Amino acid sequence: MHIHILGICGTFMGGLAVLAKEAGHTVTGCDANVYPPMSTQLEAQGIKLIEGFGPEQVDLQPDLFVIGNVVSRGNPLMEEILNRNLPYTSGPQWIGEHILRDKWVLAVAGTHGKTTTSSMLAWILEDAGYHPGFLIGGVPLNFGISARLSGAVADSIFFVIEADEYDTAFFDKRSKFVHYHAKTAILNNLEYDHADIFPDLAAIETQFHHLVRTVPGIGRLIVNGQEESLRRVIDRGCWSGTEWFGAAAHTDWSLRQLDDGNADVLFEGKRQGSICWSLTGQHNQMNALAAIAAARHVGVPPTQAIASLAQFGNVKRRMEVRGVVNSITVYDDFAHHPTAIAATVSGLRKKVGSARILAVLEPRSNTMKLGTMKDALPGSLTEADLVFGYGAKGNGKEALGWNLGEALAPLGPKATAFDELGDLVRAIVAAAQPGDHILVMSNGEFGGVHRRILDTLPV
Repeated sequence: MHIHILGICGTFMGGLAVLAKEAGHTVTGCDANVYPPMSTQLEAQGIKLIEGFGPEQVDLQPDLFVIGNVVSRGNPLMEEILNRNLPYTSGPQWIGEHILRDKWVLAVAGTHGKTTTSSMLAWILEDAGYHPGFLIGGVPLNFGISARLSGAVADSIFFVIEADEYDTAFFDKRSKFVHYHAKTAILNNLEYDHADIFPDLAAIETQFHHLVRTVPGIGRLIVNGQEESLRRVIDRGCWSGTEWFGAAAHTDWSLRQLDDGNADVLFEGKRQGSICWSLTGQHNQMNALAAIAAARHVGVPPTQAIASLAQFGNVKRRMEVRGVVNSITVYDDFAHHPTAIAATVSGLRKKVGSARILAVLEPRSNTMKLGTMKDALPGSLTEADLVFGYGAKGNGKEALGWNLGEALAPLGPKATAFDELGDLVRAIVAAAQPGDHILVMSNGEFGGVHRRILDTLPV
């Protein structure tokens, strides 16, 4: 089959392209911006890329057009496809029908931690000899790639997928994850997010219950017992085996904190082993607990899963050290929701003790741009010593649509907002001292600010 992918340079659609190519399909694609690293990764796979959405691309005559959710009505190529009544489908539906149909799918859903937990789970299965396929919205350092059809040693029936609640396509407003037909599903947490498509938390809970409805009776749900929102989801109806996890002992899976910052893993009150690694924060221990529970469903003993996690190398852009200059460490992290920001800063605080943390934040997600979470920002940054916010301007208007400086005002003089990247970098470098930790948080590229800081810091 020849498929032509609209929006191919996104993380999800780029991963789809790699999987389709591995499965033997002919793959071409287009996007508004075709540039490295995704363009080079795809071209290395022999995938032809076209810049833009010109209607003449229908002359490629693919068997099927696969539509990413960045495409909307008015897109010239999409309009030509509709006018000619050419066959098309969404990316999630194509993966569900052509990649996942005969797989044991382990899906990881939740507002936070999907990428990290998916990476942990894939690594546990890999280390146990299961050779899973996976599609993850980041690059696990243990693998160096974000997607593969199966392990190199042998084909595998197991497939780990990051199960996003964002909508599928302009013509299918269900969450992506309903297309994956999971047999094992992690429900990691559930808070209000994606304010651009969901009016309130109840609407997201409904989508999560749609996921629950797709899990078969022989399947298993691994659910965070500390989340009232997820308890409401399960109370709507559940037809699968369910195991609850949490930090407290009233769940099937729980943690017991140790003095050295690590934690014992308990299943039904019995110790299975200790999570010992370099990752920071209790949120990562909870991610690990969910991954261990999910791996047990496919036959990996908890003791083995715990041992595998000692070798887990985290994910790019998750507390990734980008460089050290003059004893000043610069980190890159994907955190962009206040809850994730707070967990990231808190985790780093536990790691560095009394050393100064300079938090650098770009609130650029769709939810943050709408201002839905702006009042929660100050509380999420209280453990930082200095805060530098970046609210880029475009065409004379603030891209955020709200005043970042006013939002950060409750933090007092330790917080400053900037609308020019150069001014931001100069202020950070002027404030930084040997021994500091500069934590950069954004779900975007942030203008390469990490490298600019490292290049500007005095040696």
